[in-house]
Amino acid sequence: MPLTQANREVNVTSALADDVLLFDRMSGSERLGQLSEFRVQLLSTKPDLKIADVLGQPMGVHMDLPDGSVRHFHGIVTRFASSGWYGSLSRYEATVHPGLWLLTRASNCRIFQDKNVIDIVKAVCQDASYGGAIDLNVSALSGTYDPLPYCVQYRETDFNFVCRLLENAGIYFYFTHTANKHTMVLADSYGAHQAVPGYASVEFSGEEGRRIVDQEAVYGWAASGMIQASSYSLNDFDFEKAASSTAGGLRVKSTVAAAFSQQAYEMYDYPGLYTVAATGTALARGRMEGLHGQCEEIAADTSARGLFPGGLFKLKNHPREDQNREFLVTGAQYEIVGDDYATGGDTPLDFKCVFHAIGKEHSYRAPRTAPKPVVQGPQTAMVVGKAGEEIWTDQYGRIKVQFHWDRDGKENELSSCWVRVQQAWAGAGWGSMFIPRIGMEVVVSFLEGDPDRPLVTGCVYNSDAMPPYPLPAEQTKSTVKSNTSKGGGGFNEIRFEDKKDSEEIFVQAEKDYNRVVKNNDTLKVGFEKKDKGDQTIAIKNDRSLDVGHDHKEHVVNDHMVTVDHDQIITVTNDQNLKVDNNQTVKIAVDQKLDVGGNQTVAITGDQKVTVSKTIVIEATTSIELKVGGTSIKMEPAKITIKSPDVTVQADGMATLKAGGIMTIGGSLVKIN
Repeated sequence: MPLTQANREVNVTSALADDVLLFDRMSGSERLGQLSEFRVQLLSTKPDLKIADVLGQPMGVHMDLPDGSVRHFHGIVTRFASSGWYGSLSRYEATVHPGLWLLTRASNCRIFQDKNVIDIVKAVCQDASYGGAIDLNVSALSGTYDPLPYCVQYRETDFNFVCRLLENAGIYFYFTHTANKHTMVLADSYGAHQAVPGYASVEFSGEEGRRIVDQEAVYGWAASGMIQASSYSLNDFDFEKAASSTAGGLRVKSTVAAAFSQQAYEMYDYPGLYTVAATGTALARGRMEGLHGQCEEIAADTSARGLFPGGLFKLKNHPREDQNREFLVTGAQYEIVGDDYATGGDTPLDFKCVFHAIGKEHSYRAPRTAPKPVVQGPQTAMVVGKAGEEIWTDQYGRIKVQFHWDRDGKENELSSCWVRVQQAWAGAGWGSMFIPRIGMEVVVSFLEGDPDRPLVTGCVYNSDAMPPYPLPAEQTKSTVKSNTSKGGGGFNEIRFEDKKDSEEIFVQAEKDYNRVVKNNDTLKVGFEKKDKGDQTIAIKNDRSLDVGHDHKEHVVNDHMVTVDHDQIITVTNDQNLKVDNNQTVKIAVDQKLDVGGNQTVAITGDQKVTVSKTIVIEATTSIELKVGGTSIKMEPAKITIKSPDVTVQADGMATLKAGGIMTIGGSLVKIN
């Protein structure tokens, strides 16, 4: 007669046909916020079952309860082994975990932006790669969870990532089971739990109760207390609210009465990783509740088959009256031994359960045990931004980057959060400012190694972005060289050449060059050198020089000025020109001298004027030539010549003509 599980108190179902696998025994453990694990020993008449037919498939263990209902343990087979024989039967072992366990088999590096914890957990758990193995229930959550601007999964399993996000938010999970599925329930308060069906209250029977086979009761009961902190403080800094942050605007604190009337202790942590005080308060409260929940722990063992982590029950008839109250089961370990097939099922079911619980007056929060990855050192990333732009920044000079490990980013303005850029100097409206541009490779550090807190600390060259001068040929050059944006093709530069005997400072302004000196400006060329130095200024267009006071120039040797077109010199007051030696003025065409007042010319030597054509000297009143006591004065109506002697000599003809009377007088007149 074939072996069957029919009418047995415990049976197993799997992806195989009914009764191919027979339940033998199971040990298992469950705990709030942790993966359950059931290690099921199985028997079969088939010695050649294929591991592939069972591995990864659902499996359920179903145990009858005294009230006629059934307790289910459900999951997927994560390990399946053939482990020998039990008489004529083949023995197999299956390890069963919830579908959430599959997240331990995959790791990733990816970025989530502007999603809250619940949305991120849903996105990870419902990823297509898990084939719908995770049934998630979030309806029991009572809190509200703000979007996280930037959240990174970095070199960690999906499971660790989900757990640490939930733990940080004060959320934990447990599993409920039916005949053919299990559900992951998220919880954040006592209200997320209900009384265990059929076990709303459980009797305390004591050690003597163990001998009563059909009784479901609690036997051993150990209540313990532990000293914990009674306040939790957090602090952080928000650079967008720098003044209020440094003044303590983000300090938060959550306090409860110290348990068992003990001394009050404070836990303080920084950074709290929040920018809004209300968010920090919620985090501090969750962590305080987590510590408060550890002040008391109950360890007990029972024959009550229905108790499970996440369920509530009331203890009755304990000799200590303060223990007769409601408790939340936080963890349980099971040992179930089924009927003996060899004896035809005459052996009674053996069920043992050791569980842990806390009183309802304590809010449960899962301990923060999932480690947050630490970035061990700097990384490099590529600067990205909006299509069509060369520079993509905000009012703080922050940039967007695409990390080399990011497989989901599209190398655009959505690839990362805004990342702050370290500058050499940063003051209130003063300092240095160099914005890394799209396509540059930048060095990224992480504050306290936190992948959620990147900081750009510099730029590096690569094969696509080489230095501005070939190396090592130009290794003595140091430069700051920019690139015209948009489109390139031009640059501004300050360059230093340190090659021996070729030292140079080079400055180029691609367009305008503005220099402001609010006090003195001193330029020395060729001083303190064995060779005299030259200065050359070449200006392609106009030059304007505006001097507010005096302008002095001292030229030790020659001074030459060449003007290819006109020269205009305007002096609003006096002009003095002093030439210690000769002066030569050569004018190729005309010269015009316009004097508004008097003109005085003093010559200590001779003056010679040579005119190839005509000289015209014209005066409105008179013209007078003087040599000692002799003078010739010309007036509009007459000419007067005064001299001790006057000689008029003509080597040729001489004509003396008057339009009126001509008078010639003297003490003696000779006409020859």
